[in-house]
Amino acid sequence: MANTFNNSTNSCTAPSTKLKKFKPHNHQQEDEASLPALPDHIAQLCLSFVNPSLLYSVCHSWRRLIYSPSFPPFFSLYALLHHSESSNSNSNSIEFFNFDPISSTWDLLPPPPPPLCVLLQHPSFISRNFSIQSVSFSQNLVLLAATTHNFAPALSHPLIFNPLSKTWSFGPPLATPRRWCAAGAVRGAVYVASGVGSHFSNDTARSLEKWDHDQHGEWKRKSRLKDARYSRDAIDAVGWRGKLYMVNVKAKEGIVYNVDKDEWEEMPEGMLYGWTGPVAAMDEDVMYVVDEAKGALRKYDHEKDLWEEIMESEKLRGAQHVTAAGGKLCVVCGENGIVVVDVLSSPGKLWVVDLPSGFEALRVHILPRMSRPDSDFPAVPSTSME
Repeated sequence: MANTFNNSTNSCTAPSTKLKKFKPHNHQQEDEASLPALPDHIAQLCLSFVNPSLLYSVCHSWRRLIYSPSFPPFFSLYALLHHSESSNSNSNSIEFFNFDPISSTWDLLPPPPPPLCVLLQHPSFISRNFSIQSVSFSQNLVLLAATTHNFAPALSHPLIFNPLSKTWSFGPPLATPRRWCAAGAVRGAVYVASGVGSHFSNDTARSLEKWDHDQHGEWKRKSRLKDARYSRDAIDAVGWRGKLYMVNVKAKEGIVYNVDKDEWEEMPEGMLYGWTGPVAAMDEDVMYVVDEAKGALRKYDHEKDLWEEIMESEKLRGAQHVTAAGGKLCVVCGENGIVVVDVLSSPGKLWVVDLPSGFEALRVHILPRMSRPDSDFPAVPSTSME
């Protein structure tokens, strides 16, 4: 039985896992019989209010419709996966996948240009993983930082995947390519802060760069950090209510960047104290933390400056990364794979999305589904959780 991640036309389903390689097709789309006696545009408007998992199960024409460019896209999962050590000797090999919640299939995305060569693990650093840093921004997946095999920054430009066009592109060149930095997005702009380049530089470790995608401009330098303490680890900078929140969980150090004032501020004491694992903000308005040791999910109350517990689960222990959209949290939990939590239900509901065999998850994002001209998939039953 499949659990449905559902918010109007947005959904995300736990799979009976199948693996398909993405292949573009150019064959002519068949005529779509929508609703008898209604013009196509009126029929599509009516059908857009129906859960796409239900449309998928009714008939082939509606199945094709929900994947067409003209139909409002539902949410799906985009994951950075790597081969587990037990299945592949190359533990640094990564792949980009999309999980389609309606057909319950994993699709391999087109490879980024040029082939991305990154370092995830090295025998000289047994206790350290070399992170790939990415953000969800303007309905795109954006890769911002990683490490090469010679310990240099792997990306001189942001690498951007657009789900609707199914294409990769490059953003403007970073003024200072970096790794082990803080990366995040808030109010229509992407930010990278601190980190190191090929070698440590105090200037890089204290720098902040902003890219405003809407203006198609270059990266701009913003107010500098007061010191270099955030250059030691990869950090997810969380955008919440017009500010970026950066925490080094291991060192228990936190700082806040005020976007409007272009100033750095101290982090509220209660927020920092309860920041005990990966954090994500739903629509930049509600902030959640997953306690990586206890497996507890908590929501931040800014008036009381404390984290209120929502639920606790063994499946959430070891949380490494979390993303939020459409009333759901998707959590990368090591051996437990990807765990989905419906935070709008009471009590909260939780289920696991199985990964393709031989893979482990590094990061996950919630973005619009890709259009699919070859959408004659086998029907997979799903049970709504609404």
